[in-house]
Amino acid sequence: MCGIVAAVTQRNITNFLINSIKKLEYRGYDSSGLAIIDNRNNIMRIRCVGKVDELIKKTNKKKIFGNIGVAHTRWATHGKVSKENTHPHISSNIVVVHNGIIENHSTLRHFLQKKGYIFSSDTDTEVIAHLLHWEQNKKKDSLKKVIQNSIKKLDGNYSMVIIDQNNPTRLIAARSKSPLIIGLGIEENFIASDQIALLHTTKRFIYLEEGDIAIVEKKNINIFNKDNFTIKRQKIISNIEHKSVEKGQYRHYMEKEIYEQPESIRNTLKNRLKNNNKIFFSELGLKANNIFYNTENIQIVACGTSYNAGMVSRYWFESLANIPCNVEIASEFSSRKLIVRKKSLLITLSQSGETADTLSALRYSKKLGYLGNLTICNMESSSLVKESDFYILTKAGLEIGVASTKSFTTQLTVLLMLVAKIINLKQENNDISKKIIETLNILPIRIEEILKKNTLIKNIANILANKKNMLFLGRGNQYPIAMEGALKLKEISYIHAEAYQSGELKHGPLALIDKNIPVIMIAPKNSLFEKNKKNIKEICSRGGLIYVFSNQEFDYEDNINVIKLPYVEELIAPIFYIIPLQLLAYYIALKKGTDIDQPRHLAKSVTVE
Repeated sequence: MCGIVAAVTQRNITNFLINSIKKLEYRGYDSSGLAIIDNRNNIMRIRCVGKVDELIKKTNKKKIFGNIGVAHTRWATHGKVSKENTHPHISSNIVVVHNGIIENHSTLRHFLQKKGYIFSSDTDTEVIAHLLHWEQNKKKDSLKKVIQNSIKKLDGNYSMVIIDQNNPTRLIAARSKSPLIIGLGIEENFIASDQIALLHTTKRFIYLEEGDIAIVEKKNINIFNKDNFTIKRQKIISNIEHKSVEKGQYRHYMEKEIYEQPESIRNTLKNRLKNNNKIFFSELGLKANNIFYNTENIQIVACGTSYNAGMVSRYWFESLANIPCNVEIASEFSSRKLIVRKKSLLITLSQSGETADTLSALRYSKKLGYLGNLTICNMESSSLVKESDFYILTKAGLEIGVASTKSFTTQLTVLLMLVAKIINLKQENNDISKKIIETLNILPIRIEEILKKNTLIKNIANILANKKNMLFLGRGNQYPIAMEGALKLKEISYIHAEAYQSGELKHGPLALIDKNIPVIMIAPKNSLFEKNKKNIKEICSRGGLIYVFSNQEFDYEDNINVIKLPYVEELIAPIFYIIPLQLLAYYIALKKGTDIDQPRHLAKSVTVE
């Protein structure tokens, strides 16, 4: 949550800061601001409510020259969306931008008020600025020592960057449970909360680790770990191309990412499906194989879209691998007493690997006696990957749209591969794992076929765009797909949508059925198809309006609309059927004119609990 950019250079950095923070707008777009120490050693701060474009307009009206500065785009946590609450925050000579939550901010605020500090905002971040200033004046220590003393008093998670008007040649960064990276230039260096902000300038990065404090100057970088020892962190060359940050021919990132799914899945499968019908994950070692072989229960923990992916995989683990599987929302998992079944494997799912609730659940799980913990993630440098025993990368590529699309389908692809791998370890040469591999090879082609139905789905979206409520129905492993379809619609169109198991319809939701609430049903031809037909008749007989996504023809009635889809193998049908629902949500939002890539109140990476 929130985006941070900072730079110390030989050149004027005003344009660099605003262009870079614009690339992080998916992390928060309630308000934005920047602060620069200019060539007269004055702190120049510009802040405004709204998107970064507002900051760009405001900054272009002023001529500011400076070689060191910070910028921030906000997703509001403490305090309403207002100019006063917008970062950067200043206390005399100290300037701070911050991502995270300081849980004891109220106690610290009262303490600092008694010391004479006057607060102009409701944020927890202003507490940091005043605390640093108080510590600095108390002992006249170096800013590094001041930060070390101050963070001992902070409870919560944070990444922050500080500049000091009294020493305007260095940035100081501190990381605790929230990501920060250093971008390496030539006689200039940068800090950001995501490498996307810096790819137009550098591809060389250092990822700060938990408890690190970094002093960043034009020509020097010094990093200190939580024990105050100087430490060298690995330099990484990013393989993300700058052009992948652009939308190209598409109107929105979400549209682009929907259409990238065949290629993303090919990347996920590449070098992992072997000719001997085995699955190979280069990230995993022999120890992981031993744990998979001994696993008798699986616990999946995730949030949002990743939770829905876990729900689909539960059906696969149980019906294909005969392994009991439980799936739980991460925030619930870590807030209750748990009974861990014997020989259980914990699996966490996350696109970013920085989801605060999932990280908290992983840390909590390490006290509970699991055989091991595995994360399935898109970001190799993330906290989840670093803190897990084992990891598998989804290789989805960069995803900027707040509403996840290709992250979901690549997670499902990896989960189905994992099912096949575990089956192979437990039962050599099993026909089920062979069938999984065969169908996964076909999957990108099947998705390309469904993407060709975009005009049909767009026409339906134009009809449904004025509706206020919708119901999504599915049975078996299509029920979580109904959940994901409803979530996508809510996220980007702001239409209220709920998902139910088709069999639950007559246990309450049937009371909602009328001509004003469209029902979206996923009903592929499978063993549950006849039961779904009964549900369809229940809806029709009560005057409901129903849209059925199916690869099967059946009798039409006036209020039934069948969206005939291409054939797909049953094993991969859940991955296939989410594609038309993603398109439906996208085209409805397009018709309504909502902000598709940056829906209100949401941010891409939820790094606070």
